[in-house]
Amino acid sequence: MLTNSPAQGYWCECWTEDLTARRRPTLLASYDAYTAPEADNWVAATLRTITPALDPEASDEAWEWLYDGRIKARRALLRFEPCQVSITQDGTRVTWTIRPVLFLPLANRQGVELPACAYDFKPHASD
Repeated sequence: MLTNSPAQGYWCECWTEDLTARRRPTLLASYDAYTAPEADNWVAATLRTITPALDPEASDEAWEWLYDGRIKARRALLRFEPCQVSITQDGTRVTWTIRPVLFLPLANRQGVELPACAYDFKPHASD
């Protein structure tokens, strides 16, 4: 369905941070969700997948969010508020964030002539 109006949704990210180094966190993955259940399911599926590989403390953090924190997160998302969950293992913190956003529609170029400037860009020759 093509629409010309913005659509409410959620921008989901997964960041990793080495707590022993002086480096900025690294974006590991991102996901655009159009409903609150889709957004928190993305985080929940990831947590369930990695939980068997986590140490007991990190696993407990993950399961605490899956059982209790997820309910709070879903309520926040339904109010169009941001939420996040973090787990830490072996000096690495992994943080999932979910932020409400408005997705702007992009121009549909199917069956439409591209503007002349689009043809000014040529691919680089391979070396």
